[in-house]
Amino acid sequence: MRNFFTRIFLLTLIAAAVTLHSPVNAEYMHLKMGNPSKATSSASNKNNYLMQKPYFALSYNNAKGEPNWVSWRLVASDIGYAPRVTFYPDQDLPLGFNTVYPRDYTGSGFDRGHMCPHEDRSANDDMSHATFVMTNIIPQSPNVNRKAWEQLEIYCRDLAKQGKTLYIISGPAGTCGTGSKGSLSSMGMVGHVVVPAKCWKVIMVLDGGSGDDIRRVNANTRLIAVIMPNDMSVGEDWAGFRVPVADVEKLTGFTFFGKVPTAIIGPLKKKADRTWIPAPRIRYRRNSGD
Repeated sequence: MRNFFTRIFLLTLIAAAVTLHSPVNAEYMHLKMGNPSKATSSASNKNNYLMQKPYFALSYNNAKGEPNWVSWRLVASDIGYAPRVTFYPDQDLPLGFNTVYPRDYTGSGFDRGHMCPHEDRSANDDMSHATFVMTNIIPQSPNVNRKAWEQLEIYCRDLAKQGKTLYIISGPAGTCGTGSKGSLSSMGMVGHVVVPAKCWKVIMVLDGGSGDDIRRVNANTRLIAVIMPNDMSVGEDWAGFRVPVADVEKLTGFTFFGKVPTAIIGPLKKKADRTWIPAPRIRYRRNSGD
C-alpha cells in the first residue's frame, strides 16, 4: 500500500512540473505588444474572432472570409529551409463560420497572399505548414504579392538575421482591388471572400538585447509602416509606400503596440521611417498559387 501511495505522490509531482512548464502558462509572444482590435475568442464575436495559433495570432472576419490582421514575432531562429506546401482550409474555425478554401481564389486574377509569410516560419516543417492555412491569406494583386510586398518580407528577414527582433502586424483594408483579370469586390465559389483595396503592414524593430521586450522600447526604436494599393500599379520598391504607423491606425481603426506606454509609443507612431533601404533583391518569382 505504501508503494502505491508513493507512486501516486511521484505522479502528482511530475504532473505539477509539466503544468508549470506548459506552453499554456508561457507568455504568448505573438501578441506581446498588444491586441490591435481587442479581438476575443468568443464564437459570438464572428467578425473579430481571435485565433492564437502556435506561430502567429490573427483576428478572423467571418463576413469577409479573411483576417482583419495577423500578428507575429520574427527572430533569426524562425528562418530556415523548410519547403512550401499546399494551401488548406482552417479546421479550427467554430462550427458555422465562413470557411474559405484554396479553390475560392482559382481564376480570380488574385494571388493567395500570405500575411505571415512562409519564409518567416521556415525553420521546420510544422512552422512552414502553419502559414498555408487560409485564415492567414488575403486576395493580393500579383504585383503586390510578387513585388513590393515580397521585397519588404525579404528586408524584414534580413533584419532578423542581423540579430534584430521584429514584431509585425499586417492585414487588408477597404473593398475592391485590381488583379491580373481586372477589378473585383468579392470572390469565392465556396466561401465568400472580400477583395481589399489596400494592404498594410506595421513593424517594430528591436535591437538585440536581454530583458522584457516592452521595456526595451524607447524613443529611438524603429517603427516601419506601409500602405500599398491592392492593384497592378505596384512595383518592386516597397520603401516608397512608407507612412507613419498613425496613418495605418487611421485607415484600420486598430491600435498597434498598445502594451507599450503611450508616452513612448505615441511620438514614434507619428513619424514615417526614413532609414535608407538597399535596392530590391529578386530571389525568386512567386507564382499565382501564392
